[in-house]
Amino acid sequence: MYDVEWVYQQDSAPSHKVKATQRWLRENVPNFITVAEWPPYSPDLNPLDYSIWSYIESIACAKPHESVKSLKRVIKKAWDEMPDEVVKRVVDSWPGRFQACVDAQGGYIE
Repeated sequence: MYDVEWVYQQDSAPSHKVKATQRWLRENVPNFITVAEWPPYSPDLNPLDYSIWSYIESIACAKPHESVKSLKRVIKKAWDEMPDEVVKRVVDSWPGRFQACVDAQGGYIE
């Protein structure tokens, strides 16, 4: 599909750490990052934390909601209608954020 090299890294959800998941990834996903190689959790390196959720929140919370159901509906709509350019901008910013974290010796950059 794309002629681009990529690396797959999961979050730290318990289901992602189990031996069966790690074994499947070793066998099926080239260049994935093993649990032993995972960096410490950093919101500075998680695109959902440093950008996407604030984008969704700005839309979903633009007005008060009368119910959780209403809020969920607006969140799903904002997610589904998020422009590709928003995601591209976030992905393109990641290498610079990574370098900033390296320069900060793993400390927070924001």
